[in-house]
Amino acid sequence: MSPLRNKEYEDYLRFIDEALETAKSIPRYFSKFSNKIYCNHQKFAIYILMQKLKLTTRGVVSWLRSNSDARLILGLYRVPVHTTIIRLVNRIKKQVHLVLGIRQAHTVAIDATGFELESKSSYYRNINKHLFPEYKRKTKKYIKLSLVLDTDKQLILKYKINKKAGRDNFMYVKDLIKDLKIKYLIGDKGYDSKYTRGFTIRKLKAIPVIPSAYHNNFYGYMHNKKISGANYHQRSKVETVFSVIKRKYGSVLRNRSYATQQVELIIKPYSI
Repeated sequence: MSPLRNKEYEDYLRFIDEALETAKSIPRYFSKFSNKIYCNHQKFAIYILMQKLKLTTRGVVSWLRSNSDARLILGLYRVPVHTTIIRLVNRIKKQVHLVLGIRQAHTVAIDATGFELESKSSYYRNINKHLFPEYKRKTKKYIKLSLVLDTDKQLILKYKINKKAGRDNFMYVKDLIKDLKIKYLIGDKGYDSKYTRGFTIRKLKAIPVIPSAYHNNFYGYMHNKKISGANYHQRSKVETVFSVIKRKYGSVLRNRSYATQQVELIIKPYSI
């Protein structure tokens, strides 16, 4: 029997419907010989729902078993076992980029944030370096997610995932922006690079609104004229997206392998 209807429950049902629409970007089946008990759209929507509910694969399966309305929207005659969802995640990693279809915007903002790995031991995480100065900390690094956001529509246009911390180099940034058709590229001082500025101006034919790392309120030159930073404040929109992602779904990745961690990182932004 379904739980008592309330606004939050209605939001979940509406979310499932939107997740099914998002899932249509990927193939319905991987093979014509599939048993067709569950289609990829259903399994992909369940995985997105799992991120929203902050559950494991076993947890989301249990949740679906107790929610007949959710099963009805998903078109499920029976609930799949948790390994069915795991197999989808392992297979979808090379096709999940298909949820991205937009490459054009007037103004975009670029930024990055880190996500913690759940597999990290709390013992190693909390070692006091003052009490044990000779002990080498064994904590794993964070995984970094970089996004390019359409600031007008607040849509994610491109993403990139990296296991290395630190400042993004030019080649990393180039991979993020090279296919875009834009007018303005907004970034913070961490993206201040003559190569990034030059590529944006000459190849993208866009204006880089990136403050100088060494001067305040100075955004460089374009065609011998100072670049105005009047729209620099729009960069805060990409920070808002990161804040919403972490507030709703947490900053910890539950998957173990790097491949499935990438899928989880990609799904989180598209679940908001």
